[in-house]
Amino acid sequence: MAEAEGLSCAEFVELVTDYLERALDTRSRLRFEEHLAECEGCETYLEQIRETLSMLGRIPRQTLSEEARRRLLTAFRDWNATAL
Repeated sequence: MAEAEGLSCAEFVELVTDYLERALDTRSRLRFEEHLAECEGCETYLEQIRETLSMLGRIPRQTLSEEARRRLLTAFRDWNATAL
């Protein structure tokens, strides 16, 4: 686990969505990318998120039941809370 200019792995995780949506300011993006270059674990995490988004983007919305949607959202919320 690397910490580049004070950017911890937990902070990295918090910034992933903004990074993927290109919503980070220049300084934050550079800190994010510097940490990414130094931390194999966060590099793996980012690739997993990209793959997840890619796979979920292929599921037609109408095929996902409301129950499945609720369970997925709960699982991601619970997982994110324990990751920090």
